[in-house]
Amino acid sequence: MSKKITFALLIILFFFSSISVKSQTFKTERLPLTTILKALEKRFDIRFTYADKTIEGVEINEPSKILSYNDAITYLRTNTNLNFKIINSRFVAIAPSRKVTRPIEALQEVQLKTYLTTGILKTKTGEVVLNTEEFGILPGLIEPDVLQTVQALPSVLSIDESVSNLNIRGGTHDQNLILWDGIKMYQSGHFFGLISAFNPNLVSNVVISKNGTSALYGDGVSSTIDMRLDTDLNQKNTSGLGLNLIQLDGFTKLKLQDNMELQVSARRSNTDIVNTPTYTQYFNKIFQDLDADNSSISSKKSTSNETFYFYDISAKLLHDLSYKDKLRISFTTIYNSLDYIESSFNNNTTTALNNGITQNNLAAGLNYNRQWSKFVSSELQINVSDYKLKATNFNTQNNQSLQQNNEVLDKGITFQLKLDFNDRLRWINGYQFSQVGITNLEIQNNPEFRNNTEHVVNTHSTFSEFTFSSYNNKTHLKIGTRSNYFKPFNVLLLEPRISVNHKFFKHFKVELLGEIKSQVTSQVIERQNDFLGIEKRRWILANNTTLPIIESNQASLGLHYNKNKLLVSAEAFIKHVDGITSRSQGFQNQYQNINAIGNYETKGIDFLVNKQFKTFSTWLSYSISDNNYSFPTLNNAQSFANNTDISHALTFAGTYTLNSLKLALGFNWSSGKPTTTPNNELPVFDNAINYDTANNTNLDDYFRTDFSGTYNFNLAKKTKAELGFSIWNILNRKNTINRYYILNNDNSISKIDNKSLGFTPNLSFRVFF
Repeated sequence: MSKKITFALLIILFFFSSISVKSQTFKTERLPLTTILKALEKRFDIRFTYADKTIEGVEINEPSKILSYNDAITYLRTNTNLNFKIINSRFVAIAPSRKVTRPIEALQEVQLKTYLTTGILKTKTGEVVLNTEEFGILPGLIEPDVLQTVQALPSVLSIDESVSNLNIRGGTHDQNLILWDGIKMYQSGHFFGLISAFNPNLVSNVVISKNGTSALYGDGVSSTIDMRLDTDLNQKNTSGLGLNLIQLDGFTKLKLQDNMELQVSARRSNTDIVNTPTYTQYFNKIFQDLDADNSSISSKKSTSNETFYFYDISAKLLHDLSYKDKLRISFTTIYNSLDYIESSFNNNTTTALNNGITQNNLAAGLNYNRQWSKFVSSELQINVSDYKLKATNFNTQNNQSLQQNNEVLDKGITFQLKLDFNDRLRWINGYQFSQVGITNLEIQNNPEFRNNTEHVVNTHSTFSEFTFSSYNNKTHLKIGTRSNYFKPFNVLLLEPRISVNHKFFKHFKVELLGEIKSQVTSQVIERQNDFLGIEKRRWILANNTTLPIIESNQASLGLHYNKNKLLVSAEAFIKHVDGITSRSQGFQNQYQNINAIGNYETKGIDFLVNKQFKTFSTWLSYSISDNNYSFPTLNNAQSFANNTDISHALTFAGTYTLNSLKLALGFNWSSGKPTTTPNNELPVFDNAINYDTANNTNLDDYFRTDFSGTYNFNLAKKTKAELGFSIWNILNRKNTINRYYILNNDNSISKIDNKSLGFTPNLSFRVFF
């Protein structure tokens, strides 16, 4: 009898405990999923993105309000049989449930709403978002190299195929604000620009803004490239190892406690271990300028024992102090090194000396987020970015040594207060302080010369921004303003920003973007051919006299049609940038050693047609633009073509996905960049090259064909692998990407052509577990 009573009591306790557990998970009333999603958006300050058909007719019990963010997402996954993918801290994508084909077989990939390829999305306020975890494939790329992928977007290109020289709507690379987890980075490339310096393994998503930038961002008059790491704890541990013909890399996302996670990634070059075809092509491109000094009959130069080396290490600690308090600490270091022996043969005598250049960017940041109530939240970020470049160059012909140091120390603090009136209206206010100090040291022995300059600029900024969505979700407005007070100059600049999107006739959308921006940092070229022309740019600060604050004004108007996975869009833009200097533009003609102040203005139209099929995606993009300089003291005050003026650029590409196989093929064509030729009638005058009108002609058209493919398979039950193969410039076309002239000892002129990368294969193998 006692056993029966005991058994009955256990049954009752189990019953009530089940009721208790269920009562903490959901209420008895079933509601439309759309209603629940709206409530969760307001509660957790997130946005769900989905196709209406995906959630049509879905009803579930309302989850308890005591569930955490991660538990709420898990509840939705469990009770809806839909796939909820956390894109970033603000967006969660909903897709149909995954279908399992056979046990231990890989799950079919869920196709998200795509822009060009899977993993590239376009937001309702004009930004383009790259989700690295869902990244499909692009021609010539086998991994989501951030700064290479950005170049797939219309009006984003590099005139010299370098990720350290991104030209967005006519701007130079230093006019792009590049952020890593909210920290400004001053170094962006490995191998001196041939691959991105940012390991994609920890980067969750990248937000790219060419115009209509949020008022939260200062700096970057051309664009903002915001690389964001995970802000929320992951549900499980993940790790991976990778190898290709250039590098080795690995990462791990390790759950230390229920409320704490550590993420670490590391990457290093393998070129000091083995020479590969990819390295050979990179080497040939980097050292091709060596022949520029070999035209003299009396002496010859050569290099030997060239040693490249790079690495990067990144880490992030995520700690949920409580339900309302989140602490995040980020760290990264990026390092490049090149050593080589330069030999000179002169009058039957050989002289050999060591040259070298190192480049390093160390950055750290602390972020604290507090959810005070459903209505109010705050965010505090403290960060530091420390960039150092050290170079030693020996000119054996002139018995001259040159040492250059360029250092940037950027410290800042940002505070934001966010007010959510409802799920359609948000108001953000904030304050930002930044202190940037830049030191430039130059020491020369013959003749003796030493110059050491150090400048510091403190900037106090405030910003305010409204984000609004109409009740019918057809109109989206983001409007804000930013004020920058540059203390050393007693200058206050106001920078309004606007982004308006309106949907009409069901499938059409009109988009208006505008912004005013400014920046005090820029890069200049002191010596064009030193250090083989590899890393010749140096960071400097504005002084508001000979180096003005750079200011930009930009506006664009776009019309987009989207129906049945067909996107047709056209966007007209105009951008005017004041305060540039000739030293920052890379002139290699009569203006190479002149310091002049001017502006440039670019106008153009971007066209894009993108069609998505079940397994195939194809797109055609075309940009036409007109980009001109205006320097009052140059070219008789007449405007002339910008060095980055690419009047026409066209890309035609396609991707094919079948289960675990992905293939991509693309063609890139563009008109040649402007160049300046010596005067035909009098090429040499007064022992110097007598140039024609600046940028009086153009190089030949550029054409490149790329291919890539990846295949995913399972090595074990919980271990996945990926094999990748790519070919850059599959037709091995010899494109001329730059041209300049030098004067020889006998007063003859030599033409120096810089060529693009030739046929460049790459092979990768990755394991995820």
